[in-house]
Amino acid sequence: MKQEAPLHALAAYLPEGTFEPVMAYITAHRVHLTVTRERKSLLGDYRHPDSRGGHRISVNGNLNKYAFLITLLHELAHLVTYELYANRVASHGKEWKQEFSKILQQFVGKGFLPADVETAVRQSMHNPGASSCADENLMRVLKNYDRRKEHYFFVEQLPLHQLFKTKDGRIFRKGEKIRKRYRCEEVDTRRIYLFSPVYEVELAG
Repeated sequence: MKQEAPLHALAAYLPEGTFEPVMAYITAHRVHLTVTRERKSLLGDYRHPDSRGGHRISVNGNLNKYAFLITLLHELAHLVTYELYANRVASHGKEWKQEFSKILQQFVGKGFLPADVETAVRQSMHNPGASSCADENLMRVLKNYDRRKEHYFFVEQLPLHQLFKTKDGRIFRKGEKIRKRYRCEEVDTRRIYLFSPVYEVELAG
């Protein structure tokens, strides 16, 4: 279900002081912005203009204010990249990274972000990940500002062989770390899946 709200309501989702610079982008590009319920597979989404209308961006409304801002800026970078290059460049290629870094620069050094988020964003600007989820350091820092949920942890925080449950209800056993990801076995099927260290799961068993 999507929530349509007056644009001034957007301020409630953003860190103090960022509403006006964000609105400058939204009004300049005539963005149709939608705040959605949590989606398991993505934090935000950009759709370029087509027969249904102009630029459309959606962002999950359950994100903390700093994660909401970074996700929205991520999608705005897609918009700017599309206006410059249309579909002629890779979705998260060097052109998008360049535009995302340019946008992020306008939100650092202004007192909008806590020191740890500011530091992680500055580090990310040098080579931004395909999403805030892809940048594990930034993801860890942003998660510090979520409301704490009992029995939920990052995969990297669990002991070896700990059972855990994903959002779709499947049960896994944590295994060894292979390069950057954890090798985990689904209990029912015995299939092996690789999990990001900062994937959030619920304790099981």
